[in-house]
Amino acid sequence: MAVSKPQRIVMHWTAGEYEISDSDYEKYHEVVEGDGTRRLCRRRPEANNDVNDGDYAAHVRAKNTGSIGLAMCCMKGAKERPFHKGKFPMTEVQLGAFINMVAEYAETYDIAVDRRHVLSHEEVDVTLKVPQDKWDIMWLPHMAKPGNVVEVGDFLRERIEAARAKKFDRSDSFLASLNEDDLVERIVARIKEELA
Repeated sequence: MAVSKPQRIVMHWTAGEYEISDSDYEKYHEVVEGDGTRRLCRRRPEANNDVNDGDYAAHVRAKNTGSIGLAMCCMKGAKERPFHKGKFPMTEVQLGAFINMVAEYAETYDIAVDRRHVLSHEEVDVTLKVPQDKWDIMWLPHMAKPGNVVEVGDFLRERIEAARAKKFDRSDSFLASLNEDDLVERIVARIKEELA
């Protein structure tokens, strides 16, 4: 069933190297590389409003409709048990850029930063009860080993909400003059600029 606008953000790691791959370009809406560089992918989030045409970012099993897929390019060769972070572990710089990116999308698409609307890939399994068989995102750079997926998600959501509040403070005279359409226009212009 189609939706009129994105409903949720699903956060991922790509299980790849630090730079965007061809597969990442097809699967997600935007990614953050290991050095914190953001890369727009092939499709805009609105492509996932209706997945019946087959032209959408397929990033989450059975929940692509209305889901924005955002990812960090990292974790190739990582193993959950026994834990091994691999040669391309998530970086602090990358995580910071990712948190800001998710905050930007949440603000732009008016998505609540809560457990049902901004969640990691594995949280889709736990929270929305749609099996994924993944472990992203259960580990962050400051952790010795993977943690509870919902607790890690709560940690991320707390930082995303703080970044959103700071970045999109409506008391700021410039942002107070913008409405949602203006913000969407700015993102569309940025996408067109990247694709040119």
